[in-house]
Amino acid sequence: MLDAKKVKYRYREYTEEPLSKAEITNVLALLGLSAADLVRKNDAAYKDNGLTGKESEAKLISLMAKHPTLLQRPIGIKGKKAVVGRPVEALLKL
Repeated sequence: MLDAKKVKYRYREYTEEPLSKAEITNVLALLGLSAADLVRKNDAAYKDNGLTGKESEAKLISLMAKHPTLLQRPIGIKGKKAVVGRPVEALLKL
């Protein structure tokens, strides 16, 4: 969709170049969301790590850095703005 609209972007393959804890913390601040808001509860890593939804922010961020599939995606970032691309058209808000 971004290609079709001729929007320039850099794609980051989250499994090959996962976000660090600091990057996740920054993205959460840009989004104005908590880690619990962005965790994928249907991801295998959620069950495999025995998550219940009652974990601390620090624990969830640490697990998201270790298991990047736990993080909702795509996330678009431009300057000091960020959006979760669900639906993908939300990326056009940037």
